[in-house]
Amino acid sequence: MGRPVIPLIITNEERDELHSWVRRRQMPAAEQQRARMILLSTEGLPGRVIAERVGVTAETVSKWRKRFEQFRVAGLTDAPRSGRPRSIDDEKVADVINKTLQSKPKNATHWSTTLMAKETGLNAMAISRIWRAFGLKPHRLETFKLSTDPHFVAKVHDIVGLYMNPPDRALVLCVDEKSQIQALNRTQPALPLSFGYSETRTHDYVRHGTTTLFAALDVATGEVIGRLHRRHRAKEFLAFLKEIDREVPEDLDIHLVMDNYGTHKTAKVRAWFAARPRYHVHFTPTSASWVNLVERFFGLISDRWIKRNSHRSTRELEASIKDYLARYNDDPKPFVWRKTADQIIESIARLSDKLNNKTNFC
Repeated sequence: MGRPVIPLIITNEERDELHSWVRRRQMPAAEQQRARMILLSTEGLPGRVIAERVGVTAETVSKWRKRFEQFRVAGLTDAPRSGRPRSIDDEKVADVINKTLQSKPKNATHWSTTLMAKETGLNAMAISRIWRAFGLKPHRLETFKLSTDPHFVAKVHDIVGLYMNPPDRALVLCVDEKSQIQALNRTQPALPLSFGYSETRTHDYVRHGTTTLFAALDVATGEVIGRLHRRHRAKEFLAFLKEIDREVPEDLDIHLVMDNYGTHKTAKVRAWFAARPRYHVHFTPTSASWVNLVERFFGLISDRWIKRNSHRSTRELEASIKDYLARYNDDPKPFVWRKTADQIIESIARLSDKLNNKTNFC
């Protein structure tokens, strides 16, 4: 019968951590495998059975069990291996970091690996490794804009509340326009995708006019009411509101989320809303269009349909967009808003503090 197998004893904290290793997607596969070995060892299974289940040898199971018994969970990670001694000391690394953060090259607005290598006497690969190790990306520039709306907090709470806790017997529609959609046609035929080759097209194109997509996104279902107009005025926006009124059920209140564009606030538009008390308008904060969920749909239709299509006329472009809307509404998927209003405001506050500290430092 052989010697009885003694189950490996681990604490509840160690068991929870090993289970998290197994579930974590970005965990190295080798370390997940070792975690499974240890967890199976706690069940009193023989090493050969564990080896078969995990896909290793019995000797490997024995090795990592001993490593765990000696060093616990920390022993399951790869030990550092010997290699060539460092050729760049800490002082040189600190010099590169300080120059990256606190200075600029004489003949450029930002550092590149080549310019920094010339400045410090290191090679470009060494500069690249140092920057990666410390998360420095001087070649990248990101943009932002903080809203200066005095009612920013109240508006965010109002709109995010509609998304996360919509009112009963009401529709929440996010409304906006995607203007200046260009009908572009490439000057030469594109080359299709093939084995070893990407799809290619000419860099130049011919313009054939523009159109504007007016859209109202149903937050609950993801369905979109869309209409196309060549102009982008209050007249066209009012016509779109009438189209919405024809499409939505008559017995429901309608909550419209939209931005502060001038065509949304003309006298005729205000009069139209005043005559229909079931409509409730919620304006996004100024310079905060990201609060409007319909922008997510505009990004989707742009990336999946408009950018890589070619159109020989505005009419052809409009027919193509109508085709996409029909396909999309056949199986719509709602966009789920996940961040609470408090989380958003805390993020904005952290960014504001960071900017203020940077300004004071400078």
